[in-house]
Amino acid sequence: MKTPQLVKDDPWLEPYINHINHRIAYFKDHLNWVEKHFGSLKSYSSWHKEMGFHYDKQKKGWWYREWAPSAESLQLIGDFNDWNGENHSLEKKEFGRWEIFIADSSEQPLLHGQRVKVRVKAANRTLDRIPAFIRYAVQDPTSYDFSGQIHAPTQSFKWSDSGFSAKKIASNPIIYEAHVGMAQEKEGIGSYREFADQVLPRIKALGYNCVQLMAVMEHPYYGSFGYHVSNFFAPSSRFGSPEDLKYMVNKTHEMGMAVIMDIVHSHAVKNIAEGLNHFDGTEYQYFHAGGKGIHPQWDSLLFDYSKPEVQRFLLSNVRYWLEEFHFDGYRFDGITSMLYFHHGNTGFDHYDKYFVHQVDHDAILYLQMANEVVKETKAEAISIAEDMSGMPGLCRKIQEGGMGFDFRLGMGIPDFWIKYLKEKRDEDWDIFEMWSTMVNRRYKEGTIAYAESHDQAIVGDKTIAFWLMDKEMYWHMSKSSQNMIIDRGIALHKMIRIFTMALGGEAYLNFIGNEFGHPEWIDFPREGNEWSYKYARRQWSLVDNKELKYHYLSDFDQAMIDLISKYQVLAAAPARQLNMDATNKTIIFERAGLIFIFNFHPTNSIFDYRFWVPEAGEYHIVLNSDDAVFGGFDRVKPDVIHHSIEEEGENYLQVYNTNRTVLILKRKEK
Repeated sequence: MKTPQLVKDDPWLEPYINHINHRIAYFKDHLNWVEKHFGSLKSYSSWHKEMGFHYDKQKKGWWYREWAPSAESLQLIGDFNDWNGENHSLEKKEFGRWEIFIADSSEQPLLHGQRVKVRVKAANRTLDRIPAFIRYAVQDPTSYDFSGQIHAPTQSFKWSDSGFSAKKIASNPIIYEAHVGMAQEKEGIGSYREFADQVLPRIKALGYNCVQLMAVMEHPYYGSFGYHVSNFFAPSSRFGSPEDLKYMVNKTHEMGMAVIMDIVHSHAVKNIAEGLNHFDGTEYQYFHAGGKGIHPQWDSLLFDYSKPEVQRFLLSNVRYWLEEFHFDGYRFDGITSMLYFHHGNTGFDHYDKYFVHQVDHDAILYLQMANEVVKETKAEAISIAEDMSGMPGLCRKIQEGGMGFDFRLGMGIPDFWIKYLKEKRDEDWDIFEMWSTMVNRRYKEGTIAYAESHDQAIVGDKTIAFWLMDKEMYWHMSKSSQNMIIDRGIALHKMIRIFTMALGGEAYLNFIGNEFGHPEWIDFPREGNEWSYKYARRQWSLVDNKELKYHYLSDFDQAMIDLISKYQVLAAAPARQLNMDATNKTIIFERAGLIFIFNFHPTNSIFDYRFWVPEAGEYHIVLNSDDAVFGGFDRVKPDVIHHSIEEEGENYLQVYNTNRTVLILKRKEK
């Protein structure tokens, strides 16, 4: 029996060699089947180039094709025929596919901007549906109903990003997670172009090299944060046109940053009017039938990944956004829900939970194929998994027994920080638990460290800044106001972020506005808040106002990222522990040649604090969170040189170890 590399690297997996070999073989067998019947994975994942609306330049007209195996009849309706489909019935072809050709010379031609739907007769009822492969869907401002729209502008978008490559960024991305609609300060919905012109320069100035966009795929309910997708091939029209989205991606590339998007293939919206639910009259066309096809917590539908047509639909979607909109990769949402039939509603306290109990092998196969398509389409693309279960091999190569992702989100880290801030006094923080939480990750699997994301910023929870400072932020963020709670909050906010970044992984993520401690949660317009946009925006005026303390946090974020980027900390080997002092709550470690000194103690500041260093020499300060420019108290002189002291063949440093401070030193090169 062949031992996969994944097992060689983790002896705990030896009892599961058969399961992991099956994972590898199942993928190989299916890929062989794909190549036998479709020629290549590329052809298999290019269904979108056949289905939906496509203009035929030779025949001068539009083809429309749909997959609806159980439907009795399909008619194309829309503005072009006054929503009467009697003369535009689709012809049924093999394998449940339907098609119609509408010539430009016909009495009722299809034109750019016209709204369309498909009238599906099935199971003794007739419903008007949005075509499954529609490239653009728009909402009527009066009725709020969505319709598909023919999108064929006379001038195609002119890209100017041919010189951009995400290759260097892909190995260690520093990610700025954002939502286009809530990125503006106005109480309303921001646009792709506003984001490109007004927000991207901020992200670039902070030093981030990758933008991660939420809510790009069309979704009927704005408050779903984009996670209840209805139209998988359509960029959300709330924020502008497809060309506006391309403008934004193109500008991101011109600034030298990569741009990835949240791709939601873990579930779909239940809405019949806008989505895929009962498209051909059956509940099992795209989704599992019965209770197996419903996610009870999310109130959404679950794809049947065993069906070739479902695979083709989703894999084509993976290829489409990379090719059509030049995205540089994806954050795959809700991976845990996909991997297990219980959707993660269990404690992962035994390795059997990863391989034996309720594992969806077809979902694993789909994710392997999706990652294969990602790399085949764009070799330097970034693929990120959102998984809270800790599934082994998620970010290992498929031939090694993995699923092919580049990174997994370190989801335990933000949970850890929120737990500490909610439940523990500063005096009770356990530095050994803090260390182990940051460094606990799977061998050879890339991890994205983050202290908080949109999950922690949403209404019902609090951001780290709000946990630390709460209502005091409303009254004491002016520089003229002195407040101990604010002082503590600013100090710990800085420390938590760089502690997470320096220790927690090979990449880093921040959610929009959290770099300056945005004071309020996110609450999208809903009946409960009288459809207000007050909390669905970002108040940039707070960080721009130099009379307020918010810019201290933002300035430190910028300095932190500059330092981490300059010394390639994320690309370096894991940190080496140098000193753990529970009494003074001090953690000292080395990574990428830098010495990180964290003093989390509420009050203890120690003169001539002594600790071991691996190399003799002169050490100078490269970053000090206690600097006045970052809202600190300037207790350590910035130009002081620390000379190592040799004793019995070992080298030691002595520093002024101030409380609630991170001090970072670099050895001077000879």
